[in-house]
Formats: sequence, structure tokens, C-alpha cells
Amino acid sequence: MAQHNLLGNKGEMLASRYLLDKGYAVHHHNWRSGQKEIDIIAQERNVLVFVEVKSRTSEEYGNASDAVDDRKIKLLISAAQAYLQKYKVDLKFRFDIITVIGESEPYKIEHIEDAFYPEW
Repeated sequence: MAQHNLLGNKGEMLASRYLLDKGYAVHHHNWRSGQKEIDIIAQERNVLVFVEVKSRTSEEYGNASDAVDDRKIKLLISAAQAYLQKYKVDLKFRFDIITVIGESEPYKIEHIEDAFYPEW
């Protein structure tokens, strides 16, 4: 497996553990709708949370959350719509970004709640 894939998998695992430690229930990892994917789908009380995880070895080249551009946002929103329809979810929902920076402990984890809003 390519190094960037290993880093991404590790970041998603750490983000999931972070959410669990904060009291979230994690429902899905890498949920797919066609070619679109949502890294983590979790729930905090009565709010469904669609989470995009970005992992980097360092912040040398800028903030990892900046990689969630307009194209990625559109894909995430489309995948979330498919999820909501498939499971007939009747909850409030939001889109979060979690960044994981580092190659080993201690990792720097940043959680951006309500990172963007869908326009539908």
C-alpha cells in the first residue's frame, strides 16, 4: 500500500478514536456511494455528523483542511444526500473536518465543526 494511503488510514483511525473519546457514536467508516466516499459518519446526541479526515506528516505546506476544496465539498454533499435517502435519516446533520498532523505520537488533531454548509 502506498505511503499516503497508510497515512490516511492511520489518520482516519485516530480521528475515529478521537470522536469516540468525545462521546460520539461512530456508525460508518469509508461509506461509499458510487465513486463518492465519506470518511466517517458519526452521531453526537441527535446530530448526524459527516466527517472528512485530512492527514499530513507536517504543516510545512499549509493547513490540511485547505485540501477540502469546492470540488471535494460537492462530492461530500452528494454522498451525504445519498446516505440520508438510503437510510431515511430524520436527524439534524452537519459536516465536520478533522485534521491529523504528525508521523508519531503525539499527533496534533484539530476538529472543525460545521466546516461548511450544503446549498440545497
